[in-house]
Amino acid sequence: MLTAEAARRLNAHGRAFTHIAQYHPELTAFRRDLHAHPELGFEEVYTAGRVQEALKLCGVDEVHAGIGKTGVVGIVRGRANTSGRMLGLRADMDALTMTESNEFPWKSTRSGMMHGCGHDGHTAMLVGAARYLAETRNFDGTAVLIFQPGEEGFAGAKAMIEDGLFQRFPVDAVYAMHNWPGLKPGCFGIRHQAMMASADRVTIEITGKGGHGAHPYLAVDPVLVAAHIITAVQSIVSRNTKAVDGAVISLCAMHAGDLHAMSVIPGKATLVGTVRTFRPEVQDMIERRLNELCSAVALGFGATATVHYERIYPATINTPRETEFAADVAEALVGSENVVRNMEPSMGAEDFSFMLQAKPGAYMRIGQGGEGSCMLHMSRYDFNDEILPLGSALHASLVEQAMPLAGHQAAG
Repeated sequence: MLTAEAARRLNAHGRAFTHIAQYHPELTAFRRDLHAHPELGFEEVYTAGRVQEALKLCGVDEVHAGIGKTGVVGIVRGRANTSGRMLGLRADMDALTMTESNEFPWKSTRSGMMHGCGHDGHTAMLVGAARYLAETRNFDGTAVLIFQPGEEGFAGAKAMIEDGLFQRFPVDAVYAMHNWPGLKPGCFGIRHQAMMASADRVTIEITGKGGHGAHPYLAVDPVLVAAHIITAVQSIVSRNTKAVDGAVISLCAMHAGDLHAMSVIPGKATLVGTVRTFRPEVQDMIERRLNELCSAVALGFGATATVHYERIYPATINTPRETEFAADVAEALVGSENVVRNMEPSMGAEDFSFMLQAKPGAYMRIGQGGEGSCMLHMSRYDFNDEILPLGSALHASLVEQAMPLAGHQAAG
């Protein structure tokens, strides 16, 4: 059971939290097992198997596997279904290509793989909610528990949707939660509209004319062109984007020539980077300006430049009604002073955005650290097991309050 001191720090209220706190040792053991056995996108065979096993032990009504390759969906029906409503809750399952630097007993056992973003904790929290909902069934409708593969760059949410997720389970709304080391335990953060940015990949291929480094006048140097393009594209945000419209262009990698050939001017150079925006109009403008600017800069040096622009993840946009509802549910759980309703949006990206394009819903953050905590995607990161019952209780409370039994008042 969650210790009294940990419960005091979380300062959570309500039947769901008190009930789920009893599962804390089991949830912690489950989470740490997943942490020790990380798997990459669409390779979550062990993880999906553990989830299916756990859901069956919890007593959920149905378990569906293989949706979007390795995705799993659990179904829990309430005591009644007069409302006919369905609510979706989503957790991501995949890990990262990282080498872990921690030394605790549950550190990664797989070379070059690590749960460096807390998806092991997200999965455990949704399993905790499944157990509580299956045991109590204090709601009128159906809870759809979505365990999603491939969030880290594989668009697993899109894969599940294309595999018929919402045709098979036509939820009225869908919610997701991500841990956030910048918030202290016992806090939640959310905002209307954009929670996270879109993520686009940019590849710029520059073609010049190779030659001898001692005779550059006989060549068209693509390295020089690349340098000017790197500088020039930063003007797109500073001079073509409104100050109130958040946007980032980062050219993060360059390949040209051979490090062992100091006097050889290569014939080609390639730049790779990312664009982050919140609004489609800004996204469109940046794609257009990248094409115009790169082509013009290259032409000025007698070279050519081709821009390949790939839209990977759309922006994560919360819908107003569901945002208010989720914030109200969180306030009932931890108090208004511990819910940030206008959280600063992140320029990071999240493929839950695909689900929010298909269904109303909201994405929120659950605090797990506070000042000085190890941030996500770092080699010493670990999920804070103390918050497992709180995240589970928030999931469960969304279901109970969105689909209340007769005589129970819903929040929001």
